[in-house]
Amino acid sequence: MYPPELVKPMREELTAVGFSELLSATDVESALAKSGTTLVVVNSICGCAAANARPGVRYSLANENTPDQLVTVFAGVDVESTTAARDRMLPFPPSSPSIALFKDGELVHMIERHHIEGRPAELIAENLKGAYDAHCA
Repeated sequence: MYPPELVKPMREELTAVGFSELLSATDVESALAKSGTTLVVVNSICGCAAANARPGVRYSLANENTPDQLVTVFAGVDVESTTAARDRMLPFPPSSPSIALFKDGELVHMIERHHIEGRPAELIAENLKGAYDAHCA
């Protein structure tokens, strides 16, 4: 578990652009039970989350089509909600950071850590924009 003051700015990078934090398994199930599209970001304290994932997610929102709902869980901090979110991302193995797009509660697009590490934020954003155009239009 990381100290709250350490992860606060990392959380705020997403909440400042409209993400809601999911803190329990019930929060995750409630969010994914809604109709429409939901982007779930498994946030992380690692460098690739800071340099690639969070900026890529933020850049991706500058698109004509965007998800109806933006939510996040924080790996290593929000254990219950992260586990519940990862359970919904099967068959993909747990990774953080990771980014998943759901449509009507079904996983339709997944970006795992190995797709994030070493890739520029702009490339991650373009990947997500393509998913938004396919599923959020």
